[in-house]
Amino acid sequence: MPKKLIVQKFGGSSVANVDRIQKVAQRVVSYKKKGFNLVVVVSALGDTTDELIELANKINSSPSEREMDMLLSTGEQISVALLAMAIHKLGVEAISFTGAQVGIITDTAHTKARIIKINAEKIQEALKRDKVVIVAGFQGISLNQDITTLGRGGSDLTAVALAKELKAYECEIYTDVKGIYTTDPRIEPKAKKITKITYDEMLEMASLGAQVMQVRSIEVAKKFNVPIHVRSSFKKDPGTMIIKEVKNMEEVVVSAITLNKAGAKITVCNVFDRPGIAARIFNELADKGISVDMIVQNVSHLRQTDISFTVNKPEAHKAIKIINKLKKQVGIKDVLQDSDIARISIVGVGMKSHPGVAGKMFEVLAKARINIEMISTSDISISCIVQKKLAEKAVRALHNKFGLAK
Repeated sequence: MPKKLIVQKFGGSSVANVDRIQKVAQRVVSYKKKGFNLVVVVSALGDTTDELIELANKINSSPSEREMDMLLSTGEQISVALLAMAIHKLGVEAISFTGAQVGIITDTAHTKARIIKINAEKIQEALKRDKVVIVAGFQGISLNQDITTLGRGGSDLTAVALAKELKAYECEIYTDVKGIYTTDPRIEPKAKKITKITYDEMLEMASLGAQVMQVRSIEVAKKFNVPIHVRSSFKKDPGTMIIKEVKNMEEVVVSAITLNKAGAKITVCNVFDRPGIAARIFNELADKGISVDMIVQNVSHLRQTDISFTVNKPEAHKAIKIINKLKKQVGIKDVLQDSDIARISIVGVGMKSHPGVAGKMFEVLAKARINIEMISTSDISISCIVQKKLAEKAVRALHNKFGLAK
């Protein structure tokens, strides 16, 4: 009977220092001794990526994206080599590879490349020789033979993509928390670990601010039905399984509350209310690579209207510069920015079949004297923009009202 293959991914906090690297090596070896084949994806040590970004900005405040990929990919190269050494010390054969060496082929979009294909022959050869294969996460190589990176949190994507390509039994994502929680335990100590959650719910949570996993990795897992087990690097307890369906999932109305403080609201004031104006503004932003999230257009009474939307905070200044260039062309009176906002969201597959959830959410916020500035909905989530200083209060109130501590 062939050995089961497991892909394991260890994040930066899991390999932040020598002691933690050695503990990861011990865990990997314990799986090997149980008879599993192992492919281990590793992120850069601790805050290495942030430190490299800071270093680059000291040299050049606008570094080329190609050179940033060249620089940032070195972080994972260090961690895979060190982990291989730690596993060797425990008497087990291991070999480390960069993304390029294991044939992770991407497009040419530096800093946010997408995987085109994976040539896994090198991994398969090493597994046949009974070695633990250690792969640098977050990186690949373009068709132009340039090193590329997969965007923040890209090691998750590396792990899920390899699990799909290698037909792994399971993809384990190791992090500094015990699994997926009903909300951030640092905000609400009564938050509970979720045993099982659907791809749809996890995808929604990740896109709305839950920072446990990268959005693109969940998209790939859902598309190819890759089972994911999110668990702690520091505990042996089971974590959270992310799977296609959860038994009785419609009975649970709301599964989790998320909070995102990383956005900024931009309001374009007194725009002429005629066809094509909004398209011109948002096409211009899209052409410059700026993703827009929630959008609200006020009702027009005097043939003029205000349009508000949210973007990631680091992109707000760039977005305002783009819109200011359009002022005369499309008749914009003013552009306002508010960075003191937060997005709170309730997420749950069961919301589709339970009316009145939105009203319940708004009632909770009203009783807590929290004003709602913007609202957006999907089949399985409702999001509100509120003042940042009131956001954590809102999370606790909603968590209590929807009974998520039970």
